[in-house]
Amino acid sequence: MSRRRAHIAMVGVPIVSHVLPSHALIRELVAREHRVTYANDPFVADLIESAGAELVPCTSTLPVADNDWPADPIAAASLFLDDAVQALPQLRAAYDDDPADLYLYDIGAYAARALAEAQGRPLVQLSPTFVGWDGYQEEVAAHPRKLPGADAYRDRFARWLADCGATTTDVDTFSGPPARALALIPRAMQPQADRVDTDTVTFVGPCFDTRADRDGWTRPSTADNVLLISLGSAYTRQPAFYRQCIAAFGDLPGWHVVLQIGKYTDPEDLGTIPPNVEVHSWVPQRAILEQADAFVTHAGMGGCGEGLLAGVPMIAVPQGAEQFMNADRLVELGVARRVDTADATAETLRTALNDLVTDAERVDRSKQLQAAARAEGGTPRAADLIEHMLAAAENPAL
Repeated sequence: MSRRRAHIAMVGVPIVSHVLPSHALIRELVAREHRVTYANDPFVADLIESAGAELVPCTSTLPVADNDWPADPIAAASLFLDDAVQALPQLRAAYDDDPADLYLYDIGAYAARALAEAQGRPLVQLSPTFVGWDGYQEEVAAHPRKLPGADAYRDRFARWLADCGATTTDVDTFSGPPARALALIPRAMQPQADRVDTDTVTFVGPCFDTRADRDGWTRPSTADNVLLISLGSAYTRQPAFYRQCIAAFGDLPGWHVVLQIGKYTDPEDLGTIPPNVEVHSWVPQRAILEQADAFVTHAGMGGCGEGLLAGVPMIAVPQGAEQFMNADRLVELGVARRVDTADATAETLRTALNDLVTDAERVDRSKQLQAAARAEGGTPRAADLIEHMLAAAENPAL
């Protein structure tokens, strides 16, 4: 492994759920005395700088400030392509005279792959969600290609690839994993895991700073059980759902409830808050889960990974994107109940919680999955693999 101080560049998109999965890994690489630059929009500067990385401002056109994403998948994909087209000149201005020894990049940061390929530098994708498998293009990706606007989108993508300096010019190949990718998720959450090319993709599990797991929240001494309710960072404008949760779990004997409502919901819209419920716009989710007994989640991949690592039962209330698939996977694994938003009445939620906490088989399964996720290595293993890639780039015989 390389302990030479290297220049590692991370290129991301300013979506919190895409920054947080690799946050501890970036901090670990900095702690190992590498020079880590991080190209991203100043919108997430505080997160990046808290990891010790050097922010390289790269303005984004993604609608993260108002969280106003289109429902149409082709329109959403076009936003990422538009962002890549305008980001690449910014990256070239920052890195053409100061190239990294190794580029890390988020799945949404297409311009990073174009830059690294143009410079002939090694490249590693950090995936915060599941990756493609043998047959993925035919089984999953084929459907969006039939949607209105898909052909025009792919033609525009192909034209950009032909002109941007990338050596990979096929749209499907370029938008998939490069020669090396680290999946920052439990392998248990990967669909068709046995059909993933493990020569290309390594599952390292969720990457967290284990030293900080219990920082920031203290379990009340009077709480027999703790329930965390969080819909992540992007789907939090749900006052009606929160009111149902309060009706379901407020004053539930023995339970203390932590409710995260995000910055888009006014606590005044929730009505009377029972004494056993604490309401916050943001909470240290990992710290709470390490002390919790159950978790109501939107089934974003980050939340799924945190729930599995903590070994807690989950009520999955998917809101969008891949969360419906994630919720079904948690149910298949035997550690969750899925409750769709339209069905999330107080009675349904309370019944789901009771079913989970009284299921002895679920407890055993949770422990098995928790052990498997922790054995994947997380942050230290991911950092070791990156240093090995640095060493291999210096000495291809390794």
